[in-house]
Amino acid sequence: MLDFDTAQDRLIQAAVRPTRTERVPIADAVGRVVATNVLAAIDIPPADNSAMDGYAVRIADVTPEQALPIQQRCYAGDVPQALKPGHAIRLFTGSLMPAGADTVIIQENCSEQDDQVTIHQLPKAGANVRYQGEDMGKDKTIILKGKRLSSGHVAMLASQGITHIDVYPVPKIGILTTGDELAQLGQPLQEGQIYNSNAPMLAVLIQQLKAQVHLTLHAKDTLEDIQQALSTLCESCDLVLTVGGVSVGDKDLVKPAIEGLGGEMQLWKVRMKPGKPVALAHLHNTPIVGLPGNPVSAYAVFTLMVSPMIRVLQGRRHALPRVFYGKLDSTKTFKGSREEFIRVQVRPDADGFMYLTPHAQQGSAIISSLAWATGLARIPAHTEIKNGDTIAYYDFKHWGF
Repeated sequence: MLDFDTAQDRLIQAAVRPTRTERVPIADAVGRVVATNVLAAIDIPPADNSAMDGYAVRIADVTPEQALPIQQRCYAGDVPQALKPGHAIRLFTGSLMPAGADTVIIQENCSEQDDQVTIHQLPKAGANVRYQGEDMGKDKTIILKGKRLSSGHVAMLASQGITHIDVYPVPKIGILTTGDELAQLGQPLQEGQIYNSNAPMLAVLIQQLKAQVHLTLHAKDTLEDIQQALSTLCESCDLVLTVGGVSVGDKDLVKPAIEGLGGEMQLWKVRMKPGKPVALAHLHNTPIVGLPGNPVSAYAVFTLMVSPMIRVLQGRRHALPRVFYGKLDSTKTFKGSREEFIRVQVRPDADGFMYLTPHAQQGSAIISSLAWATGLARIPAHTEIKNGDTIAYYDFKHWGF
């Protein structure tokens, strides 16, 4: 069995970064990965302007409680006159700064009467001014290649007048579930059957990452059926996920099916809990990851090992999200021969630490624990971890998106 870190790295290395790009409108770009560095076409702000409603002055001309004549009223979109010495110009948020003015005094600190303004409280020189290019400078890089675009990035692009952007294609992921005991959703359960929860669960996990579920198939527990499904999926997908059939039982046929098609196995079993039966293979240059059939195990392996692969296929700059650290909040002591990833809820406390409370039932059959948990806490192998010890925490909010 491979250790967890080595296996995780093997899967990341098996994913190939995209080279093809496509151009999309910025309105459709959220969740896509930008394929080139984006440079600012213009300065933002394009000119010095007022950050507040108030009065533009030359600070050296101002004496508290002395009235200044109001030279002009200038609204956002108007072009102001150059400020005369000893005068003030009435501005509003977004109004261009007049030449000769260096400060905006907010209206709350002024009183106006008979076209004159009296300033009661002086700010520092330069107060309440937005300076040209202080947000984005022309020709400066504003979005790095490999960044997954958010609504905030769309705001930046729109402010630059950019309508379309080059992004990488959305990777196409195939799902293959196996097992004669599985019933499809919407069908009545027969004796001895359970519902196929893995397929919809994995589909949602893939969609959360903004990848595409290209094709989902279910195969009977026969070598022929599994091989036919694998061949179909590998012809059209960038990554194929199989669920179940990767252990050592009589009907665990995924490994022999891949090998029978000429596929090459690169990984078989990982020293982790849950999720020991994990396979990595290639068939016709398409990577295949064999996940354990248990939904909790499949969820954990997808989160920790498959999601980084998908980020590489998307062209993202970083395959691995941030790992946090928190203190175990539990009366139970943990120690095992494998790396264990327990389902926990995080609780930030006033002392600045994150506290990690384990679910009461850590068995791999407890599917409800997935909805309860906020992430996975890592218990190192052969190490006793007790209440208050600091451990690594993989937050679903970061590892699932």
